[in-house]
Amino acid sequence: MGESTLKVKMRQEKDSLGFREVPEDVYYGVQTDRAIENFPISGLKAHPRFIDAFLVVKKAAAAANARTGLLPARPAQAIIQVCDEILSGRLRDQFPVDVFQMGAGTAFNMNMNEVIANRANEILGGRRGEYSPINPNDHANMGQSTNDVFPTAARIALLFILKEYLHGSLESVEKALYEKGREFDGILKSARTHLQDAVPIRLGQEFTAYGEAIHKCRYALLQAEKSLYELGIGGSAAGTGLNTAPGYRETVIEELRKLTGLDLMPARDMREAMQSQRPFAEVSASLRNLALEVTRIVNDLRLLSSGPMTGFGEIHLPATAPGSSIMPGKVNPSILEMVNMTAFQVIGCDATVALAVQAGQLELNVMMPIIAFNLNFAATVFGNALKVLCQKCLLGITANKERCQFYAERSMGLATALNAFIGYAQAAEVVKEAVQSGKTVIQAIRERKILSEEEIRKIMDPFKMTEPGIPGK
Repeated sequence: MGESTLKVKMRQEKDSLGFREVPEDVYYGVQTDRAIENFPISGLKAHPRFIDAFLVVKKAAAAANARTGLLPARPAQAIIQVCDEILSGRLRDQFPVDVFQMGAGTAFNMNMNEVIANRANEILGGRRGEYSPINPNDHANMGQSTNDVFPTAARIALLFILKEYLHGSLESVEKALYEKGREFDGILKSARTHLQDAVPIRLGQEFTAYGEAIHKCRYALLQAEKSLYELGIGGSAAGTGLNTAPGYRETVIEELRKLTGLDLMPARDMREAMQSQRPFAEVSASLRNLALEVTRIVNDLRLLSSGPMTGFGEIHLPATAPGSSIMPGKVNPSILEMVNMTAFQVIGCDATVALAVQAGQLELNVMMPIIAFNLNFAATVFGNALKVLCQKCLLGITANKERCQFYAERSMGLATALNAFIGYAQAAEVVKEAVQSGKTVIQAIRERKILSEEEIRKIMDPFKMTEPGIPGK
């Protein structure tokens, strides 16, 4: 194949920095092309739902500008048509800007504006790169600034992602843990504190407690999300609303409510909404706290399932894959380990978000791209991980009743029930003797003849020890 055949056709475009050649077949323009050259950082691109949210914002802005009389009907209709086309799946490859880009997200906003303008001009009979009759800045970005549309799109995108990826998975995990709590409620085992023998507990009580922890995290996340519904759109460059038509702010939020189905509302103070990105920190912190709890729970499940012959072995996990390349027959807690890794990633994303949120200066936080990327990534990955956790692990957990019973009968924590009858000191002597002789607590009591058989039966009933009260009284 000849060299001339491989040559890419180019078109010439101009921005405030001068002329530049852009590939003829792309819908983005000169500013996007500069961003591609300037920021070859990670190869990571915007989340699909972030692109959707940005399109919804552009569509709502065009409709609002038309309703307020600032944008003529024909250009407005063309812009709206382009947004609908991309939302339906066309031109999705026309957003190549790296997530690590110029501050505030101007590169992505202009990427969106250029694609919309070029495709809209095609619809209206024009050509790509000429930006007539529709201009990226004057029409696609009318009444807008990166500084208000990017945070608005980021809020909407995160709400989309949390609903699509995380909430259902999280609710399923909570439900599965509660169900296992009911299933295992009659199985007695030894509790452990400091990883040492403790009083009796039911396996179901442990799982019910796990479910309650997830429930509280889910509620906290829902509460944190409420702050995302307040939008600073209409604030334009500095939260003052410069270059927006009268009534634009109220109208664009009305359009966004219709397009998203979300109960969106204008921020009480547009300046504060632009300066402070605290709502993202609140959601990120809730995700981090969820990750901490999930990590704790899956670590417990790994420990409880350890073995099969030399560990706790009180529960069995579903086998999902061979666990070793050298040890035959070994099966590892692979799903739980994967969940650990994703939880650690979420915690790392939160650290980035926290630093980025505090980095706002004066009227603007220029770190919005990395805030949006980390939260979108964390919510997506963790939602997927929790879905797999539920389907491939939690629902298939079974109890090793015999092992649980074995440990329950041999726990030194059984002696705690003796406190009310023979006192702490004498009960401690019973434990000491049992440990040294290898006997159970009940065997040591019998040999010392401290209690009658009837008293032993009433006081040392391990099931009664799993509920409030004093056994034997």
